Amino acid sequence: MLTIEGLCVSFAHSPVLRSLSLQLQAGTTLAVVGRNGAGKTTLLRSIMGLIEIASGNMHLDDSDLRSSPAHLRTGLGLGYAPEDRVIFPTMSVQENLLLPCEILQLSAQQTQERLHHVLEVVPQLKTMLPRSGAALSGGQGKMVALGRALMVGNKLVLLDEPFQGLAPALAQQYAQALGRIRASRPEVCVLITESNAALLADIPDQILTIERGSFV
Repeated sequence: MLTIEGLCVSFAHSPVLRSLSLQLQAGTTLAVVGRNGAGKTTLLRSIMGLIEIASGNMHLDDSDLRSSPAHLRTGLGLGYAPEDRVIFPTMSVQENLLLPCEILQLSAQQTQERLHHVLEVVPQLKTMLPRSGAALSGGQGKMVALGRALMVGNKLVLLDEPFQGLAPALAQQYAQALGRIRASRPEVCVLITESNAALLADIPDQILTIERGSFV
């Protein structure tokens, strides 16, 4: 599924990821845990093509990610929910969810099928659909970001610090949604980053610890 070999990333000549390698099989949920600044977000942004890579290789199945521009990677089946959510405030929740499908120029039928599935996985979104993105709480925004990632992430879903700042009730709903992903899409890979491993409970199949840009 996802193979990363010797990934190196630097900012202002300071190394952030140091020859990092990772192999993730289909249907696996992997958590990468580490302190702030350890390289967790940089890893996800590298996979999505949002930052420049100094060296290393990345493949999703047979696709060479390094040769694929960032704006085309969602078309390979990658979905990304960033830590800061990035919900468009002037658009409704439904418009935020549909936007990736519009960019990929999916048919109306494909888009509606994906929306139907997302609303089954994250049923809390149903009542939010007409709501403005500006009217969401931080926790609700994270639920919308998860749904948006699922609209296109039919192979790999990247979740950056999804449980940080969530109230206990919302954290439980988020965890339940991840469980429904595994039940309804057993082939989908989920890669989660978190600072606090205790927030993950028994969600991941495997937990890797990252320190100073390397797995330990």
